[in-house]
Amino acid sequence: MFPLDSTWNISFAGCGFLGIYHIGVASCLQEQCPFLVHNARHIYGASAGALTATALVSGACLGEAGANIIDVAKDARKRFLGPMHPSFNLVKIMRNMLYKTLPPDAHHRATGRLGISLTRVTDGENVLVSHFNSKEELVQACVCSAYIPVYCGLIPPTLQGVRYVDGGISDNLPQYELKNTITVSPFSGESDICPRDRSTNMHELRFTNTSIQFTLTNLYRVSKALFPPEPQVMKAMCKQGYKDALHFLKKNGLLNPRGPHRPLIADGEEDDSKSNIEDHIFEHLPPRLHKALVEACKERYSLGQSLSNLLPVRMATAMMLPYTFPLESALSMTVRLLEWLPDVHEDVGWIREQVVKVLQCAVSRATKTVSNHVSANCYYQLELRHCQSLPAQLNPARLLPSWASGGSSSVLDVISRLDQYQRQLLPGSFCVNLDLHGALYTRGTPGPGRLECLLGSQTVDA
Repeated sequence: MFPLDSTWNISFAGCGFLGIYHIGVASCLQEQCPFLVHNARHIYGASAGALTATALVSGACLGEAGANIIDVAKDARKRFLGPMHPSFNLVKIMRNMLYKTLPPDAHHRATGRLGISLTRVTDGENVLVSHFNSKEELVQACVCSAYIPVYCGLIPPTLQGVRYVDGGISDNLPQYELKNTITVSPFSGESDICPRDRSTNMHELRFTNTSIQFTLTNLYRVSKALFPPEPQVMKAMCKQGYKDALHFLKKNGLLNPRGPHRPLIADGEEDDSKSNIEDHIFEHLPPRLHKALVEACKERYSLGQSLSNLLPVRMATAMMLPYTFPLESALSMTVRLLEWLPDVHEDVGWIREQVVKVLQCAVSRATKTVSNHVSANCYYQLELRHCQSLPAQLNPARLLPSWASGGSSSVLDVISRLDQYQRQLLPGSFCVNLDLHGALYTRGTPGPGRLECLLGSQTVDA
């Protein structure tokens, strides 16, 4: 059971074109359990979820909002490369759609109750904006929250003088950690209101606080978040959101709150009536929402569209694409540059600042890396020289006294001089004297090879 004795919040996850799912959830909560929406302390949203949260808080027509999403998707699907085509300006379309859908006092209703998730460009931190001074500021906050870098443009928009981008980059499900926050996501996972895929895979992906289960259906949903599917598929997603919200209300005992007195019926009849009512609700969306979605899904055929759908015309269009696409791109870029003229000075200044910051950061990091590398190499070389250095090669000639290696060419003279030098330096020590005279001696006289071993003053003859 959902605790109604304390405050609660509602949080919508960012999901791109799958935001049509949020429209179904919001419609169900608003029609089947309105007090859950009216008494919610805060309603949060990120990216596409911020658009639904804004429409829900401001009291805008959800049917019109859902129809607008389908119209934008149809417009994107008509172009080569879809929403990535240069002529498709998603920011401009989204801003016009918000101005058209939101009431004039939307900022008064949203202040203090609506929380829009933004990502600050300077440090990448998440910011929750809940105070709006005008409708234009509320619309700009929604645009900033749904601005995907590169996908929507290269220069991020500003809000109150600060640059922001898509809030889903830093927090895709705001305040999900609060106990009484009802989380809504079009991806199957652990959110309170989400599709329940039949899969035994227990692995999941946490994308900035959003739980996404590893299933094939979720893989398809992720692929359609930025490149919209067919209008009928989007209508089915809206219906799926309505159905999942009904399951949540039924599970928590909020589907049929106490209201006016009803006639007494038997228990079995009451269960049957509840089942029939739920089946009817599952099969049919609210009339206004259903009508708006049906009208949006209809193809408005004209003479030009009828001709363009002919096979020869389509083949000719495909063959001329290498020539028409550059021309369309040039025209689109020219229009965007003209629309950009009022903000050129501010944006160019910001670009210059960012380039300077990037260069300074790159230079400082490169300098630090080079200095660390050089110091490390020097340190290692010194250590290697200290640990692995060998003593200098000894020259035997340098060990002899100068008089021993003098001009004398007689070996016997050298040996005799060494013997004298040894006697002078090591008196009383063990000395060896080699007498290499080649003369013959008579018996009783020392013969060749006489070895004198002097130990102190004693002499030993060998």
